[in-house]
Amino acid sequence: MKRPPVRDFSTLRADFTASIVVFLVAVPLCVGVAVASGVPAELGLVTGIVGGLLTGLLPGSSLQVSGPAAGLTVLVYEAVQEYGLAGLGGLVLIAGLLQLTMGALRLGRWFRAISVAVVQGMLAGIGLVLIAGQLYTLVDAKAPASGLDKIGELPRLAADTAGSGDALSAFALGACTIAVLVLWPRWRRAARVLPAPLAAVALATLAVFLLDLPVAKVEVHGLVDAVNLPGGDTFSALVEGGALVGALGTVIAFTLIASAESLFSAAAVDRMHDGPRTDYDKELMAQGAGNAVCGVLGALPMTAVIVRSSANVSAGAKTKASRVLHGVWLLAFAAAFPAALGIIPVAALAGVLVHAGWKLMPVKDFAPLWRTHRGEAVVLAVTALAIVVTNMFEGVLIGMGLAIAKTAWETSHVHLEVDGIEDTGTIRVRVVGNATFLRLPKILDQLEALPRDRRTELDLSGLRHMDHACAMELTGWAERHDAAVGPTVPDDASGCTADDASDRTQKPAGAEQAAHAEQAEQAERSERSERKETAGSRT
Repeated sequence: MKRPPVRDFSTLRADFTASIVVFLVAVPLCVGVAVASGVPAELGLVTGIVGGLLTGLLPGSSLQVSGPAAGLTVLVYEAVQEYGLAGLGGLVLIAGLLQLTMGALRLGRWFRAISVAVVQGMLAGIGLVLIAGQLYTLVDAKAPASGLDKIGELPRLAADTAGSGDALSAFALGACTIAVLVLWPRWRRAARVLPAPLAAVALATLAVFLLDLPVAKVEVHGLVDAVNLPGGDTFSALVEGGALVGALGTVIAFTLIASAESLFSAAAVDRMHDGPRTDYDKELMAQGAGNAVCGVLGALPMTAVIVRSSANVSAGAKTKASRVLHGVWLLAFAAAFPAALGIIPVAALAGVLVHAGWKLMPVKDFAPLWRTHRGEAVVLAVTALAIVVTNMFEGVLIGMGLAIAKTAWETSHVHLEVDGIEDTGTIRVRVVGNATFLRLPKILDQLEALPRDRRTELDLSGLRHMDHACAMELTGWAERHDAAVGPTVPDDASGCTADDASDRTQKPAGAEQAAHAEQAEQAERSERSERKETAGSRT
């Protein structure tokens, strides 16, 4: 029997080790995202399991890891409040089917065309709302519904916390959890053995046990009981009355945000290793298959998660086996030790989510972006604020609309080249660039500033694009200017009267060239016709 090569053993060993690291990172994040989303903690593990066992097996990206993501927490919470836990499964199922369809239509690559400023603004807005909401959970208090209310009620929350011993205990526990998350990676030897999220939650759980702190703990429902399969009534409720429009908006938001976050994560992970590159269409289909199964199980939506993916690459993973094995470990943990979730303090998980929300915000990147690309920085900030003030879907639409408007404004560069202004003859104006309605006020202001008693030749041959609004306005300006100059004003530069020169100078040069070309073509056709007639008569 032939022995397998040594390299296979080394690859398997590297993937096995990496899977353990990813599993240890995933457990607290899966549970924390589920609790923050307002669903049973077990559903976070279900999504992580599907992300490992199903999405991990499918082609697409070889090393990125999928599961429940903090970036969808706010949207999932709003969906659960609006449509219930059963409705969430139906929404996730439809979103997964849409992702499968888009991948089959090879639309995955087009997600790379989404403005980076909009994506960063989306993540920043999510981070702000997530932090504001988890500050309430940090002290075992109930958070308001809207993002604006979460921020506006923070002073009252601080006053209530200061007057409650239990709330102060929970706050101290959450604050210590955040401190461990920040400081633990600096202890490199310990960080290589135990990931920071697991270490922080484990230390917080131990502190609650030893000090007998009066803080809330995760409620355990059991893995089987937590699964809530959507039925026919679920989909009926989503389309009844005025719920259809809101449900469609939520599905579209799930689809676009999950797809964009996954494919942006894939691009980032590809820069971390030298292995096979991501096939974006196949990865989109893999994410869609995972979300469809999560929807059937009534679990959380999944995306590729950069925290787990970077941990996978850093731990030395070589193939997709590492992410599949991490799903196996999650399944074994959920099946064998479900009661272990019941000893985890909620304040500790809130600390993990506050830290995750902070990492979503591009704090270090904003100042350089403002110095180099101020328009992009404005798009980022407006998108983030719009999400806080309205909701996820409307905020992203506002950001995308602003990004499109900014791009249209920047690409519609146009300028006028004016010759002969210092002479007494005809003024020649050449318009260069892209003439759109966005730049029309600028063009007309410059034309109106020209002397009104002088002939003007308008040359449009330098335009790469001119929309209908500009064409109409420039033609109207030429006619008005011609009428203002009058028919009897001599043109010193050419020695002819204004009546003789009007047709030549007032028509845009581009139109003149087109007219000459058409006349030449007609003359050539007439000449060919005459030749045929002559040849026929000779015959």
